[in-house]
Amino acid sequence: MTTTQHEKATLLRSLHTTPKAPLLLPNAWDVASALLVEEAGAAAVATTSAGVAWSLGSPDGDALDRDRAIDLIARVAAAVKVPVTADIEGGFADTAEGVGETVAAVIAAGAVGVNLEDGNRSPAEHTGRIAAARAAADKSGVPLYINARIDTYLFGLGEESGRLAETVGRMHAYVGAGADGVFVPGVTDPETIAALIAAVDVPLNILVHPGSPTTAELAELGVARVSLGGAVAGAAYAAVRRATRELLTSGTYDSVADAVPHGELNALFDN
Repeated sequence: MTTTQHEKATLLRSLHTTPKAPLLLPNAWDVASALLVEEAGAAAVATTSAGVAWSLGSPDGDALDRDRAIDLIARVAAAVKVPVTADIEGGFADTAEGVGETVAAVIAAGAVGVNLEDGNRSPAEHTGRIAAARAAADKSGVPLYINARIDTYLFGLGEESGRLAETVGRMHAYVGAGADGVFVPGVTDPETIAALIAAVDVPLNILVHPGSPTTAELAELGVARVSLGGAVAGAAYAAVRRATRELLTSGTYDSVADAVPHGELNALFDN
């Protein structure tokens, strides 16, 4: 069993390198969801920035206060035994220096990986943010796994005809600045996935949803990491809405029939 943060970081890295066995991450947003992910057998716990923000009363997209985000990361990392990788949106800071401070705080909170997204920032600006994150991680002595999220497809940036080339250019820039892997949400077609994998020699992370290729199909393509992102949190909130509407309209309660039993949830906190 891994016990030190350095060992967990080393394990997380190794989970990205098994051929045709991608790291599968159903993202968590609080301690209970993280414990359920671990109990179900996931090799690591990844937080979802969207789910975390929603659970703490903020919209997703660089609106959440950094201290509140770090507190949640620390709670999750302390609760589970497996490695934790944290989605830190754009770094919860306006400058590259601030991103470095965020990464140092994330490591101090116990996480061993981060997602860092470019969003609408220029590639040059985000390259500086990746470099600052890498420098902070190196200074800590923890081999933090930096997953550089590229939002060209998710946000539809630039002309569609040049989107693949733009994405590949960003991939090379971010890896050159210190990223260990790349995450390209918004891409699920096998041809584009294969082109991205062929373009750079680091693990590729894909965001999946109903209708995406299966994990077995993604593994055959060479995808190293598969994430559900905020979809699990969204599904949980959909359950809240369904149960409330059913209660208020029909006066019945069938929507909560599949709830995790009270005793099973309580038992997760006894370990």
